[in-house]
This record gives sequence, C-alpha cells and structure tokens, in this order.
Amino acid sequence: MCTGRIDLSFIIRAFENGMDGVFIGGCHLNECNYITHGNYHAINLVLLTKKIMEHIGLNPERLRIETISAGEGILFAEVMSDFGKKVKELGPLGKAEGLDENELKAKLQEVTKLIPYIKVEKKDKLGARLENKADYAGHFTSEEIAELLGNVASYWIDPSKCQACTSCARRCPADAIISEKQKIHVIDQEKCIKCGTCLEVCPSKFSAVTKISGEPVPPPIPEGERTVVRKSKEA
Repeated sequence: MCTGRIDLSFIIRAFENGMDGVFIGGCHLNECNYITHGNYHAINLVLLTKKIMEHIGLNPERLRIETISAGEGILFAEVMSDFGKKVKELGPLGKAEGLDENELKAKLQEVTKLIPYIKVEKKDKLGARLENKADYAGHFTSEEIAELLGNVASYWIDPSKCQACTSCARRCPADAIISEKQKIHVIDQEKCIKCGTCLEVCPSKFSAVTKISGEPVPPPIPEGERTVVRKSKEA
C-alpha cells in the first residue's frame, strides 16, 4: 500500500489497540511508482502525529517513518532492529509516560473524534513537499497543536437563516444534524466531528451555517419554534 494512503486514524487506532510503537516504511522521495508522491504526505502526517502525541503525553519516538527501497534489505533489517530496541526501551504504551489506562484511552478517543477537523485545518501543511529534513522540525510546532486542540471550532445553524433545504443533513458524515421537513435544522454538538462539511455545502443564498471559535455555541432552538416561516413573495 502506498504510504500516501496512511491516515491519522490508522496510527491512532493502532495505539488505541495497545500497540507500543508504529513503524511506517515507504519509497524514497521522488521515486514514486504511482507518480502521486504520497510519501511526502506520509512524512507530513507523521510530523503532525508526533506533535499530537506530545500534546497528549505520549513519547513521539513510538512513531517512526523511513524511506527504504525494496533492494535495501540489510538497511531495512537494521532500521527495524533499531526501532524494536527503542520501543522496548520505552516500555508499555502509557505506563512509561505515567498515563492511567483510562486516561490514555480517553485522550486517544478525543483525538479520533477530531481527526476530520484536524485534517481540514491542516490540509495545506499536509500537502506540502518538504525536500529537506532540516525543514521537518518546524513544520508543526507544539504551540500550533496546543492552539489547534485547545480551541476547537464548532458549527452552528442560524435559525433565522435556515430554510430546511436538508443539504447539510444529507452530507453530514456523522449524522449529527437533526432535520425534518419544514423544520429548522439543529447540529447535535455531541455527535459533531468538526469537519466543516455543513459549512461547505450550505447554499450561499442561505449561509445559515456559522463557524464559531473561542466562544460557546448558542443553545439549540426549542422544538416548538423550529417550523420554518417562509416570507411570501411580493406581488
């Protein structure tokens, strides 16, 4: 499988399942067999994930990526041996970092829920082509990740603008939008994965969906007040 298909969810799921380390091996840069150069994306993803791991208290050395060709068997064996020793030194996931099992599980689940949001917010950096390893260190910063995860955006449907067209409800990947015919839609904030799809698909003529950062989301409109009142056309 091309490393370009590696997703943040794959890595987090491995740690959720109790893996003490995750290794990703791919082709050398600029030697892609599919002309997609997915290993650039994989490197960016690993750099991002390492910073997220630091943020939640996991040692980032539990995750490693290397570019190795199929003809470098000896090098591959050396790299895997070195990584295996490192993971063994680090010890069981979470315990070595002083994290309670339930605490670690909760942190990983929270990251999993925010993956669509993280990918949308960092899509430009995830698509960058870092040619030099010297650029890796500052591509993602601890402060950046703290801001990203500490100030998560929310989405809200303005009752005065919603026309119950169902565009957002039909496209929501988490089924987080409460919708009925002729009823103002409401986003279930507990189900919402912060992907921003509702904002993207809401017709511009309505612009009913708002992205909110740094402040609480207004309470949902009462059930009895959700009927859409359409203005009659002037003669």
